[in-house]
Amino acid sequence: HQPVKLPVVELFTHHAAPLLLGALVMVVCYALFYISTVFSLSYGTTTLSIPRPQFLSMLCVAVLFMAAATPLSALAGDRFGRRPVLITAGCAAFLSGFLLSPMLGSGSTFQITAFLCLELFLMGAAFAPMGALLPEMFPTAVRYTGAGAAYNLGGILGASLAPYIAQQLVLHGGLSWVGGYVSTAAAISVLAAIALKETRDKELT
Repeated sequence: HQPVKLPVVELFTHHAAPLLLGALVMVVCYALFYISTVFSLSYGTTTLSIPRPQFLSMLCVAVLFMAAATPLSALAGDRFGRRPVLITAGCAAFLSGFLLSPMLGSGSTFQITAFLCLELFLMGAAFAPMGALLPEMFPTAVRYTGAGAAYNLGGILGASLAPYIAQQLVLHGGLSWVGGYVSTAAAISVLAAIALKETRDKELT
């Protein structure tokens, strides 16, 4: 078939709902990643006075958990479906927001590393199904445009202001507010995942 001449117009005209849902389901991935890396690094080195090389080493350990979660979550997405995996990871991320203040604020190297490992593990679990889910949400004519737009819009919503918002929250309300931000981002993505139709067995056309 002839390619669509203006795929962006076609996308926003006829596929706005999956575009928005795809972007919203991505929000928790970016929130987890940037809160765990950019914000936590800043907070740990300035407020908690942890040496920067030491905190970076802690993050290097945590990244291994994200690397482990990614293939496991991808396999689970293929076996059980994208939605169940995303909903489960999102619910776990929602609960993890309540651990941010006591664990990150503890000043304990062990507790902070454990929290970073947990958050990046959940980030990997929530991120892995996206490579299959987003393309499956759009027909062939706008598949690349739709998946790319949803992915990047999710990044704008979930990542662009996350470290700044977290910094303002901790200044005006404390770490518990930052935890609330993580839980809110997770709730948004869970609701979006619930609204999605399962795509695992969808015949791509």
